[in-house]
Amino acid sequence: MHIEIIFDAVCPWCYIGKRRLEKALALRPHIRATARWRPFLLNPEMPPEGIDRTAYLIRKFGSEARVRHVYGAIGEAGESVEIDFAFERIRRTPSTVDAHRLVRVAERSGRATDAVEALFLAYFVDGSDIGDTGVLTGIGEALGLDPGPLRTYLTGDEDVALIHQENTRAHGLGINGVPAFVFNRDMVISGAQEPQVLARMLDAAHEVGGGG
Repeated sequence: MHIEIIFDAVCPWCYIGKRRLEKALALRPHIRATARWRPFLLNPEMPPEGIDRTAYLIRKFGSEARVRHVYGAIGEAGESVEIDFAFERIRRTPSTVDAHRLVRVAERSGRATDAVEALFLAYFVDGSDIGDTGVLTGIGEALGLDPGPLRTYLTGDEDVALIHQENTRAHGLGINGVPAFVFNRDMVISGAQEPQVLARMLDAAHEVGGGG
């Protein structure tokens, strides 16, 4: 079965959604799935250097009290899938264009899913700036990618336009929020759905598409 996961690396619900999909797949061991990670830009106009996270969140949610409420709920949801969010460590909200480019490079070596997990861990648990070329190069090197060519790639503009085109494609599919999951290129569901819901989607796509 082919599953596209449309995500952004600074989306905590995408991290939760990844873990819930893993649980859903564990509930359906007879289904052999191939995942493809597709980019979505929550902040397409974000400058390359990013911005101060506190200022960003207050602008987005209106007040510090509202931010605490929203992220408290996200933290509880994360605990249910063994994610120890450490939002207090995050200092900047980065542009994620280069993070998506890293995933694209990792995909060529069959390490895209590992790269996505590493990006989530670096940002949400370690508080690293995943808009920084050095941080991204280090993540790539830990995945077995050659750091020299990777750094050269990230400091250039190859695939930058492609990431924006993929973001436009996602909106064209009617996806305005992430995570979103596309099963066998046909069945779409948005949101960090519970594992049981995703398992039912797996069943439906398997029945319709015959993907095993």
